[in-house]
Amino acid sequence: MTNPFRFATSFHAFGRDTWRDEARRVEALGYSTLFFPDHFEDQWDPTAAIAAVGAVTEKLRVGTLVYDVDYRHPVVFAKQASTIQILTRGRFEFGFGAGWMESDYVQAGIPYDRPGVRIERMEEALQIMRGMWTQSRTTFEGKHYRIRDIAQAAAGQDSAAPPKILIGGGGRRVLGIAGRYADIVGINPKMIAGRIAPETPADLRPANVREKVAWVREAAEQAGRDPERIEFNSLAFVVSVTDDPSGLRRALAKSSGMSEAEVADCPIFLTGSADEIRDRLEKRREETGISYITLAAAAHGSLEEFAEVMEPLIGR
Repeated sequence: MTNPFRFATSFHAFGRDTWRDEARRVEALGYSTLFFPDHFEDQWDPTAAIAAVGAVTEKLRVGTLVYDVDYRHPVVFAKQASTIQILTRGRFEFGFGAGWMESDYVQAGIPYDRPGVRIERMEEALQIMRGMWTQSRTTFEGKHYRIRDIAQAAAGQDSAAPPKILIGGGGRRVLGIAGRYADIVGINPKMIAGRIAPETPADLRPANVREKVAWVREAAEQAGRDPERIEFNSLAFVVSVTDDPSGLRRALAKSSGMSEAEVADCPIFLTGSADEIRDRLEKRREETGISYITLAAAAHGSLEEFAEVMEPLIGR
């Protein structure tokens, strides 16, 4: 099964007086989803932002890219997500992760545990939240959380399907969890160092992307899930629609340690003419299943330009 193309963007923050118009502009341009990150930099709180954006748009989906498990308790996450799903009439995509950006933890005074511990917490939290979305009462006994007979999230409200779960990862362990739990899986580079480095994009060479997708599919099959029902996502940090991308690709190759050919085919970089970008997206979907493309906040200045690229692909 081939999922139709969808496109999204991620914003750190809107203009204080223009946020309604900016959200509606994203919707009018044809983007499927507007995501907000969950960091402690100069950005809006994701929960408040997505609830507000959902209230002033009609079709635009809203989501987090992604909530960090260590910033809120899973019971709080479950209630927030269930409430937003109801308020937006089913338009919420619940992006969730183990946390990776060390500076957030340092600035907020939160212990930055080793990756394995944070990933353990993430999986336990997923089990708790899924229980609270689907069961009248939830009890959970784990290494990190102990929940006693807690009520279903948004109990008594109009019944609604739980929000779609989005999990992005670069390593086999997180992508395995994504294969077991997620509706949408983001294929990302590894972030073991706790920060983005110049060589980070190199982990998304075409062969690496195919390997990461295979990890997800294998885990889904082992969990008794149909991997064809998973929607694969990629995040683009550099977008340049141009008939001559050679100079940019050369610079990106030098900084990342990749070849220019690898840069041209790396999901993080969308460079080239409109026709070339569309051709590469279609080929990548055929080879990997990636059909859901998100422009990072760093690329939001290209929204109008890229809308012309994506328009022929939307829904195909």
